[in-house]
Amino acid sequence: MRIGVLGTGMVGKTIGARLVGLGHEVVLGSRTPDNPSASAWARQVGDGADRGTFADAARFGELLFNCTAGTGSLAAVGSADEGDLVGKVLIDVANPLDFSQGFPPSLSVVNTDSLGEQIQRAHPALRVVKALNTMNCQIMVDPGRLGATHHVFLSGDDADAKGTVVRLLQEFGWPASCIIDLGDITTARGPEMFLPLWLRLYGVLATGEFNIAVVR
Repeated sequence: MRIGVLGTGMVGKTIGARLVGLGHEVVLGSRTPDNPSASAWARQVGDGADRGTFADAARFGELLFNCTAGTGSLAAVGSADEGDLVGKVLIDVANPLDFSQGFPPSLSVVNTDSLGEQIQRAHPALRVVKALNTMNCQIMVDPGRLGATHHVFLSGDDADAKGTVVRLLQEFGWPASCIIDLGDITTARGPEMFLPLWLRLYGVLATGEFNIAVVR
């Protein structure tokens, strides 16, 4: 599959490399076509990896990942040609973290809205699925590294789109029993609001090697 990954930070590069390793073709998108970090990533990953602008990645991908900083996500997705977004699944991994007042960050969107909903409203022809935003990027693409049962959540309005995301998560190594569909895109508010707690846990545990397990 051809996949466009928006964002050249650790999350985008980790997801992109894993996708290439699974046999997908990936374009890593940034604001500029010659982003040094993206260029270095493409050279390191090799065949199947390329870089370009956000618009290039959106045009290339049959499926898209939003791995940008949450406060820049609307601009990043919005820089694509709207015609290149029609009908495509966008997996929104970003969190609306606002660092303007220092650390720990607050949420720029909370309670009555979510970043996932904002992207869906701005681009109704996209099929947005919120997923993978409640863990670090290493666990996103390799859930077995924790050696225990833990869970990932989905939020989205389109059942077929969520089915596509489930299949991709299973390629990453997520068992079907560990994928929990929360419901429509408004349910993305819950996983996004988990981030302040995740950050506190990170501070206490001094590691990002943990995730949520739903015990019942």
